[in-house]
Amino acid sequence: MKRVLIITYYWPPSGGIGVLRCLKFAKYFRQFGWEPIIYTASNPQYPYIDHSNDKDVPEGVEILKHPIFEPFSLFKKITRRKKDEPISNPLVTKGENRSVIEKLAIWIRANFFIPDARALWIKPSVKFLSQYLRENKVDAILSNGPPHTNSIIACRLAQQFSVPWLADFQDPWTQVDYYSLFPIGKRADRIHKRMEQEVFKTASKITIVSPAWKRDLEEIGAKDVDVVYWGYDEDDFKNLSIHKEEKFQIVHAGILGEDRYAENFFIAISELCNEFPEFERDLHIRFFGMVDHSIQKSIQENNIAHMAQLEGTKPRNEILSIVASADLLLLPLNKSKNINGRIPGKLFEYLRTQVPILCIGPQTSDVALILSHTGAGKTFEYEDKVGIKTFIKSNYENYNLGLKTKTNIGAIEQFNVINQTKSIAKLLNNISTRSNVKS
Repeated sequence: MKRVLIITYYWPPSGGIGVLRCLKFAKYFRQFGWEPIIYTASNPQYPYIDHSNDKDVPEGVEILKHPIFEPFSLFKKITRRKKDEPISNPLVTKGENRSVIEKLAIWIRANFFIPDARALWIKPSVKFLSQYLRENKVDAILSNGPPHTNSIIACRLAQQFSVPWLADFQDPWTQVDYYSLFPIGKRADRIHKRMEQEVFKTASKITIVSPAWKRDLEEIGAKDVDVVYWGYDEDDFKNLSIHKEEKFQIVHAGILGEDRYAENFFIAISELCNEFPEFERDLHIRFFGMVDHSIQKSIQENNIAHMAQLEGTKPRNEILSIVASADLLLLPLNKSKNINGRIPGKLFEYLRTQVPILCIGPQTSDVALILSHTGAGKTFEYEDKVGIKTFIKSNYENYNLGLKTKTNIGAIEQFNVINQTKSIAKLLNNISTRSNVKS
């Protein structure tokens, strides 16, 4: 088998969506002739831990680890957070108020930790992996960002050892929605963009998760970019427990930040409760993950707190069971300039459950196109309260009648993560073959 060195900060026991991309590639690479070697941090500070992902680690896989220094412990200390409190992007879920100290910490992070909070891992990782590559042959390197620290580590190694490198992006770098929310100064912005262009020029191949973002990357200089979707893993749905409640369940799984606040969803729910007492009696809304204060406030203001439950984080296998047991799945998209390319990783797991999906965002987005093609749900603009309300009411009526939405199963199967891994493996074959021909 050919050998691919995968550079990833997120690895089990990390929870959250970010860990799944490299983990699922590694799980299935052997089917396509590639043996993964994992490089990750030995002492990471993950937002939260989820051991339900441990089962996907390939048996006998070589895992290289090296220590990392991260500023999160110091950040928690100066912002008086609990030691075990999960930290997500502080610009996405803000809480009621942000202290002066917290604002200062964010400014320091934005202007001195470049490309991200893991930046101090770059030099020791390059040194550690350089020694490994002198003693062990690999046929390709695969990095995944963010954190884009991974990309810089891979870039330095590719330059030093002339190993073909595939740079994979879960999110863009300087084009990502939250980049503009950071208080980044002109100097830091120049460094970010210089690093980004260096990655574009050095990588043998670039992949990203959506067609719109592929076009965005190419507009700023990336060449020959391919789309590799997140996908869903059929293994995760084998023997999945389905527990239907005696209520109409609307579920959202994942971070629900201020930029995904869909005011008209809550207004529509409130109006339906007022118009149809039986709807209020039957409704149960469940939110899993971090929920911004603005959304919690809207729940209170629209008088639906008694039927809306904030349940925090849970192991992924439990979340999948809850999602698959729902009657309607909520998917609000970020309000940002590059929203057309934002395809949340959970979309593909939503698709696999065949539970109807209510997407709130632009009808020109890649998500809207996927939902239209698969028949798995509908997309409504943020301002379209009538459309949102009508769709919820229609699904509630189907729930009462015991009717199920018909989805295009064949269209959904293309997003099986095995197919996505096959695509990545093919690209690795291409760049490794080109490298051998040159040498």
